[in-house]
Amino acid sequence: MLHFNNFVANLKSMKKKLAYAAGLLVIVCSFTACDMIGGNCQVCQLNSYEDNILIATVREAEYCDDELLAIKAIPPETSGGVTTKWECR
Repeated sequence: MLHFNNFVANLKSMKKKLAYAAGLLVIVCSFTACDMIGGNCQVCQLNSYEDNILIATVREAEYCDDELLAIKAIPPETSGGVTTKWECR
């Protein structure tokens, strides 16, 4: 009977460790969700050029799937000699 109780205690300990590892895996995957699910992701920023010289930029952000397609579909806009366009890498 002592061996059975020891087995049950080890089984409970193993379940706790597996639950902890699974939780950690979920957290890690959430930070890289686009990469983990095989999504199409790129880092994009909105840049403004005057005479082909970069004069302003908006902070980079990662866009995936439909959101990335929408960003890429926005055509460059020129106003007063300044062209603003999305650029992704």
